[in-house]
Amino acid sequence: MEPMTREHSRVDLGDVRALRGSRFFNDELAPVPVEKRTWTTYNYFALWMGMAHNIPSYALAASLIALGMNWLQALITITIGNLIVLAPMLLNSHAGTKYGIPFPVFARAFYGLRGANLAALLRAFIACGWFGIQTWVGGEAIYVIVGRLAGSGWRDSAVIGGQHWTLWLSFAVFWVVQMLIIWRGMEAVRKFENWTAPLVSVGFLILLGYVLVKAGGFGPILHDNGKLGWGPGFWKVFAPSLMAMIAFWSTLSLNMPDFTRFGGSQRKQMRGQILGLPTTMTFIAIVAILTTSGGHVLYGQDIWDPAQLADKFSSPIVVVVALIALVLATISANLAANVVSPSYDFSNAFPKRITFALGGLITGVIGVLIQPWRLYSDPSIYIFAWLGFYGGLLGAVAGVLVAGYWAVKRTRLKLADLYLPSGEYWFTAGWHWRALVATLIGAVLAVGGAYGGPFPADGLIPVLKPLYDYNWVMGFVGAFVAYVLLNLPLNAHRNEEETSV
Repeated sequence: MEPMTREHSRVDLGDVRALRGSRFFNDELAPVPVEKRTWTTYNYFALWMGMAHNIPSYALAASLIALGMNWLQALITITIGNLIVLAPMLLNSHAGTKYGIPFPVFARAFYGLRGANLAALLRAFIACGWFGIQTWVGGEAIYVIVGRLAGSGWRDSAVIGGQHWTLWLSFAVFWVVQMLIIWRGMEAVRKFENWTAPLVSVGFLILLGYVLVKAGGFGPILHDNGKLGWGPGFWKVFAPSLMAMIAFWSTLSLNMPDFTRFGGSQRKQMRGQILGLPTTMTFIAIVAILTTSGGHVLYGQDIWDPAQLADKFSSPIVVVVALIALVLATISANLAANVVSPSYDFSNAFPKRITFALGGLITGVIGVLIQPWRLYSDPSIYIFAWLGFYGGLLGAVAGVLVAGYWAVKRTRLKLADLYLPSGEYWFTAGWHWRALVATLIGAVLAVGGAYGGPFPADGLIPVLKPLYDYNWVMGFVGAFVAYVLLNLPLNAHRNEEETSV
């Protein structure tokens, strides 16, 4: 089965009937035929607008204000983080467009057909956590909306499990709506993204406009110097905050092939992402920073959750319209960023049993079991414990993928072998020990010194504590270097063979 290279250097496997008997193949993991790779620059721009403009993105920026930064410090931190994470994202996206394969199949080239499940399921479980967080804040927005319309009976309902039962109901409704969309498949997700993308900015702009009017314009907001200044206090918070900004999208830096496999060309997907990620995240950051700073001027406190901030507004019309837009934005982001990837990842673990839709349902269930209301309860836990720890782990996986695809394989993969236990990527019983060792090295360097929140004050491994403030970078660089060095003997052997031929 010889793959064909079509226009724009996209590889097409053609007839896949010979692969159907493999236990590592199903139709949703199969390479997308070139004629079905139709996503345009706008599709990717709309995808990023939908993913970036959501309540947790807003809360991410707003939490920097709550930690004591001023508006300029927060904006600089977020912008640098987005530009850094864009690099591995584009590097891993290339394989999706060239070969039409999703992230878990791409990972097979370096971890092995079975070993890829380690990388895929690590990504999947983190996505489940994010799905739960997004669903919780979306349900919270619904709770506020209905409360403004229905009155105190809804807002002051009986408390069950630490929350009003009407908030639990809002959470459940939001969960069901998302499951219904994902059950209809990837095309339904794409259409929903295109429809909501131009609308998702409305809610945030309404919030900002209301705050600006009440606060008396930009002046009082921009004159707030924050609590940290530009001395040691700022730099102590800057490094872990920057890592958190990177970690926020480190999940997508791995699984963007899930989307770029539908790309019409490398240029289209790259242009869409370059236009989409930095611009949309900078926009939402500016809106969140100004709105949160304005909220401080108005209410004397840093309210980093937009639903709770909106709940303080006196105009019910403003609250309802703004939060309806935010609910749509959150559904859009959650489906694209936190359901698509684990659906493929769980399907990759059991290709003959788990479909894309069933994988999405599994994601939804685990997302509830993780208890997202606890992760989202405090900005320090949200940034330093949740984002920091998983960002370091995923940085190590990203390091292996980028090193393997660009430095070791030089973007050349044997497409059919990604599905066959008799192929090149079977390694040893389906596992590639070099990728596992490189990932372990990167992960230990990244999170071995984890401290704060649920971790010991001196760090899990005290000598590594200083490295934890740079977790994602340490994970990425450590795994990248380790994987390249471990593969040097193999590359030297291949070069000798090619020279002798």
